[in-house]
Parts: sequence; C-alpha cells; structure tokens
Amino acid sequence: MLDRNLYNKINTLLKIFPVVIILGVRQCGKTTLAQMIRPDWTYFDLERFQDFEFISRDFEFFIKENPHSIIIDEAQQYPELFSQMRGVIDRDRQVKNRFILTGSSSLDLIKNVSQSLAGRVGIIELNTLKANEINSHPLSDFYQIFEKPLGSNSIEEIKNLKPALNYDQVMNAFLKGGYPEPALKNDNFFYDIWMENYFQTYVQRDIRSLFPRLDLIKYQRFISMLSSLNGTIINRSQVGRSLNINEKSIRDYLDIAQDSYIWRNIPCHAKKNQQSLTKMPRGNFQDSGLSHFLQGVTNRKQLMNYANVGSSFEAFIIEELIRGVEATHCTNWNYSYYRTKNGAEIDLILQGPFGLLPVEIKFGTKIKMQQIYTLKKFVKDNQLPLGIVLNNGDHVRLIADKIIQLPATYI
Repeated sequence: MLDRNLYNKINTLLKIFPVVIILGVRQCGKTTLAQMIRPDWTYFDLERFQDFEFISRDFEFFIKENPHSIIIDEAQQYPELFSQMRGVIDRDRQVKNRFILTGSSSLDLIKNVSQSLAGRVGIIELNTLKANEINSHPLSDFYQIFEKPLGSNSIEEIKNLKPALNYDQVMNAFLKGGYPEPALKNDNFFYDIWMENYFQTYVQRDIRSLFPRLDLIKYQRFISMLSSLNGTIINRSQVGRSLNINEKSIRDYLDIAQDSYIWRNIPCHAKKNQQSLTKMPRGNFQDSGLSHFLQGVTNRKQLMNYANVGSSFEAFIIEELIRGVEATHCTNWNYSYYRTKNGAEIDLILQGPFGLLPVEIKFGTKIKMQQIYTLKKFVKDNQLPLGIVLNNGDHVRLIADKIIQLPATYI
C-alpha cells in the first residue's frame, strides 16, 4: 500500500466532480489507489462476470441500490455505462464525490466520456511507479517551481534543493521500471517471469479483445522494435520498411500503443510558419523496465553496455518529469521536443502557466559547452529565465548564463 504522488490530486478532483476516472496501463496500481483513497466504498470489477451482469442487466436497479460511494473497475468493458451515468449525475448535479471509475484503454473510453460526461468528470492518468514512489520517498520539492511563473529567483530555488533519492535508486528505477509488483519484490527471477507474462497478456488478451482483426504477430514484432527506438524520433516509413509493414499500419500501431498506455508520443515544439523544424513525433516507452526487458537488458552491467542507453535514459527522465508535473495542481500545460532539420535539438520543453522550460538530458556526469549550445540559444532567443540540464552529476550548479545543471537524483 504505497503512497502515490497523485493521491492528493485525486482527492481534490473528487471534491470538484461527481466522478473521477483513473486511466492507465494494466497493473500500474489503479485499483489499489482507488481503494486507498476511498477504502469504505463498494467495489465492482467489470471483468468479473457477476459484477458485469449486475450492472449491465438493469442499471437503474443497480444505481438504486448503489447511488454513491462506488468504485467501478475496468469501465471500458461496458461503454454504455457513461451515457447511463450521465442521467444519474444530472438528477442531482450538485452532489460531488460519488463515483470512481478506472480504465485500461483510452481508445473508445475517452470518446465516450467526452460525449457523455463532459463537465461532470475529472480525468487522471496514472502511470507505473515514479522512482520516488518505488523508494517510499515524497515527491521532490523540485516540482514546486511549476506552481507559479518561472522567474529570476527560480535558479536560486533550484540551487537550494536537496536530492530526493540516491544514484543507485535512480539507476534501479531506470533499469527495472515501475510496475508495482515486480519493482517492489526485488527478485530477479520473478521479475523476468512477470515481465514475460505481462507482455504476452498485453498482446494476446488486451490487444486481441480491442482489435480482433489485428495481426497480433506483426503488432508484437512492432512493439519489440519500438523498444529499440525508445527516446528517439520515429520515422514511420523506415520502421515500416524494416518490418515489411505499410506506413499507415505503423501509424495505427503507434496510436494503439499510445492509447493502451505502453507508449507516449512527444510532439514537436513548433511555432506557426516555422519551416526549419522537424515535424515527426518523438516517442517514449512509458515504462523503462518493459522497454529494457524487450531488449534483453535485465541487469546493471547490460544496461551500461546497452548501445541505446543514452536515448533510453532520456525517455526515462522525460517520463519522470511528466509524472512529477502531473502530480502538482498545475493545469493547462503541455510537453514537446525541439529539433531543427539541421539537427539542433532540445530533449523536452515544458510549457504552461509557469512559462516555458527547456530541458536537455545527458546520461553522463560532465557537460561540454558545445552540447548545450542549442539550449543556450533557445533560452536567449525566447528570453527565458532559465534552462535545465539533467544528468547524473552529483551537484546542482550553474554551468552557463541561465543554464543550471540538475542531477537526476533531485527529481
């Protein structure tokens, strides 16, 4: 029963909305978190035949018996639930804190929610465990900078931070990822068996049920190849040629991977009429452990010798940062990457009410000035108060004008 970073945020949403929906990949802890937040609420699982029959056979009777204080797990199994729930909510619109729903796929779920429960529901995405959650540490104070506009004092605030974790804790989270059961068991044999069965279940059960006509062998090959491209720009036509699959199918497969929370597309940061920028999406495996497992990387020695360790680390840190900002009360923010056609690149740009924050990510400990030329120019051209270089160094320090080095142990 771990403390999750999103605990307080979900509690806040329940005070505002009648319904909160927790979305996320299977086995990331949605059910456990929902039951921790409301331990006295009645629980129903739509993957259990009895619960599905009870709810779907006569929904009005079900609601008469359970008008509030219920958790409904795997809501995507019963799409009609959302339109039926709208009428229930509208009969007593002022009552908040009534229902928690969870879902493992956003393919049709978000569409159904948008059509039926707009303005009535708070939506939250739960990922696998962030590094601080694995190690039972509170969320880093670093994320407090996103609660207000960035300014000239932000660098001083960052300088005064204390590390949230140690180096080994960060590296272990990077290697093994954050699926709660294998991450917390600390048993390598169990980890390998769990990951192998998890991936097979994802493809053979979840994807098969969502897309019965999909060629599962091709999709499984695609996901395995995608793990080798973790943290890179995805050239769909090149991937298609490698797998002998047409580009449209590759585009569809990417959408399926993202909508089932295995993959995250990172859009390009581009201003209107700016022709010099790359427009192809960059992407991350949402869990570094699954990505490494599919690449046969299961221990620290293999990780350090892994050819794509740099881009994999970038993807891991991007996911850590996104999860950290999501745990704050910051709203209306987004993420992107920056790359020109000449190859100038910034790994992550966070933008929201706090302003614009460019982040460059390096796996090593030392930073050469030519490595941050694009970051420095971006900060200067956009008149920003700071840019961040995240790496595996030991200390927070200013390495150039308005450019601060922040070790990964601080986030």
